[in-house]
Amino acid sequence: MLLSIIIVSYNTKELLEACLDSIKASLDNQKNKKIKNLSLSDIEVIIVDNNSTDGTREYLKQLTVDSQKLKVKTILNNDNVGFARANNQGIRRAEGKYILFLNPDTIVYPNTLDKTIEYLASNPRVGLITCRVELADGSLQKECHRGFPTPWRAFCHFFGLGRLFPKSKLFSGYFLGHLPKNTTHKIDACVGAFMITKKEIGDLVGWWDEDFFWYGDDLDLCYRIKKAGYEVVFYPEVKITHYQGASSGIKKTQSRANKETKKKVMIASVEAMRVFYQKHYQNKYPRVIGWLVMKGIGLLEKIRLRSVEKQFK
Repeated sequence: MLLSIIIVSYNTKELLEACLDSIKASLDNQKNKKIKNLSLSDIEVIIVDNNSTDGTREYLKQLTVDSQKLKVKTILNNDNVGFARANNQGIRRAEGKYILFLNPDTIVYPNTLDKTIEYLASNPRVGLITCRVELADGSLQKECHRGFPTPWRAFCHFFGLGRLFPKSKLFSGYFLGHLPKNTTHKIDACVGAFMITKKEIGDLVGWWDEDFFWYGDDLDLCYRIKKAGYEVVFYPEVKITHYQGASSGIKKTQSRANKETKKKVMIASVEAMRVFYQKHYQNKYPRVIGWLVMKGIGLLEKIRLRSVEKQFK
């Protein structure tokens, strides 16, 4: 098996179906022939469902496998165990040399899979690669081109200095604004919507840290891969479309249930900031910096929760 694609699903049935269709179509229409015989038979898809209630589970139970379709394995959780833990469940079932983590709310285009694998295969120091991740309007999702959130970078980002000086290496390091978005180059981290790595590298670093639930786990994985001596690369020669927010449940109809979902998402996002800092920066900076960071995260949490409350009044 060449490639295992791991998809964690949560109440995204229609988007998941479209995602699987796009994977099949991307292989049927591929034009790049440098990787010989990349076809459906070289790929398996492992879908881990986090207790969806929108018909996803019934859809997955009905999936059949034959020579004309994707090879699909399914894991149906009875609870929402989070993104990191669900990905690790998928890893234990994976047989591929390369592992792609793909969100269910994405569309894959021709050559995206084979060209990213080709780049990984040709560059042994590259530990993880992402493509150009576009939002539905065609713009770049900034999170696919990330710097690690050091205290200085986070300060510049949340206090607007990055927006005032979007091309400055000093002030726009949160999204690496000083680097071009149309050339292949090293970055710190990317969004978990599309990440390809080698199984041997994931095994080396221990895969996903399950202390993260919804957010921050992709940053953490990239951090540990770079710490192990490998590069993380932004490869905009190919792309996907990402309907950002759908897989976490924050882009649904306005309802009381959705209000609670958004509150959980906001809490999870700021909690991920705390966990990331404690794991990777706490011993690198003076205690007073850590105190200021935690106070800032607490303030951000209050502001975001207040914003959710206002939205549903």
